[in-house]
Amino acid sequence: MRKIRDVLRLRLGQRLQQRVVARSVGLSQGAVHGYLVRARRAGLGWPLPEGLDDAQLEARLYPPAPDVAADRRPVPDWTVVHREVRRPNVTLAPLWEEYRDGPGGQDGFGYSWFCDLHMQAID
Repeated sequence: MRKIRDVLRLRLGQRLQQRVVARSVGLSQGAVHGYLVRARRAGLGWPLPEGLDDAQLEARLYPPAPDVAADRRPVPDWTVVHREVRRPNVTLAPLWEEYRDGPGGQDGFGYSWFCDLHMQAID
């Protein structure tokens, strides 16, 4: 949890670039980005709420997986996803984030399932 706190402090508190944060804490840029996405979803900023210990921080950043069967999870609008992913510089990652922030919510598919379902939908 120490590195997560450092990432949040450096990126959100000191407004350093992700690349600089990654180098200073010894993580990949992808890991730094992942922590920042999780913090945003959890509604966390910098400074962290007073009294938030490591266990509480971990519980907020890594909530338990939903107990929703795959066939009952919200399905993205694949027509929109296909149209958007054909645009220049658009990848599935931000489309998945929009899906999870919107209709998918916490019960939505994880990124790897989202990608697999996307591949199935275009076949």
